[in-house]
Amino acid sequence: MRNGQIVVDEVELPEPLDRHAVLETVACGICGTDLHCLHHADQFVETAREGGIDRFVFDTSVDVVFGHELAGRIIQPAADGSGPPEGTAVAVMPQATLPHRVATVGYSNSHPGGYAERFVADANACVPIPDDMDPTLGALCEPLAVGLHAVAAVNTDFPGGAIVIGCGPIGLTVIAWLSSRGVAPVVAADFSAARRGLASRLGADIVVDPASLPAVEAWRQSGGTTSAPPVMFECVGVPGMIDHVITDAPFGTSIVVAGYCMETDTFRPAMAINHHVSLHFVLGWTPSEFRQSLDALAEGTIDGEALVTGEVDLDGVAGAFDELASPVEHAKILIVP
Repeated sequence: MRNGQIVVDEVELPEPLDRHAVLETVACGICGTDLHCLHHADQFVETAREGGIDRFVFDTSVDVVFGHELAGRIIQPAADGSGPPEGTAVAVMPQATLPHRVATVGYSNSHPGGYAERFVADANACVPIPDDMDPTLGALCEPLAVGLHAVAAVNTDFPGGAIVIGCGPIGLTVIAWLSSRGVAPVVAADFSAARRGLASRLGADIVVDPASLPAVEAWRQSGGTTSAPPVMFECVGVPGMIDHVITDAPFGTSIVVAGYCMETDTFRPAMAINHHVSLHFVLGWTPSEFRQSLDALAEGTIDGEALVTGEVDLDGVAGAFDELASPVEHAKILIVP
């Protein structure tokens, strides 16, 4: 990212500390947050700075190599002996621990991410991929873990089922985890027919075009009642969506906000109060959830191949950003350098 544009150029690889491994990129996912950050980097950084989240603070006037959904292969193990040996294919938690802070690989001026041929990360953040698993699917561990973290945000066994608004990558991973846990019904809504098809493939029971039928109405038609309200997942992340979901929510609904909106937004507290909703805002994942995601991919509990709708090399990244800006056909595009 240079001056608000995606460009391809040569950059220096950071000098690894003793705890760092050097990896070649096997595959890296294009994240929706990267799409937003390209156009709203200043807001992204300022919000992080105000909130004391220094892992997301960088100089927006200096080059940033995106890429935090990482699968790599160790080409230089850590000098301190930690982490996997040379040649190991790994899914990577995107962090590089420095003497006085932790850099987020892909959101840092000093630590390029996976939109590159090589990157440097903590060796102990590299989780080996089983030999019988396609290593490119390791790039899905991070977004899958985000979906798992969203599902785990509410302490419930989902007696009223769930409604997922938005079937982009995060919405699809939420659907996959809900389905794997036997939650029913799972209602999914998206304007894109292709994404609705992916939602069905990943386990949604009812899939609707919100232009034709509101998701909450589809839930009611399936037998949903306020005696067991659903959990609603807002997975769009654009201004107005939180208020829209609150307005539609049945009385007593828990709403999980997983869509990462970088712009100022508003909602009506009175509407939320009248509907007696609970709002849960979530970000990221835990190391345990990351490893659970790798296990689910390796065991076939979740169909990772269903999430991948395209691959590009480094020269194709700018075009992929343009395609994903108005997603009709795509969910997750992987960069394979």
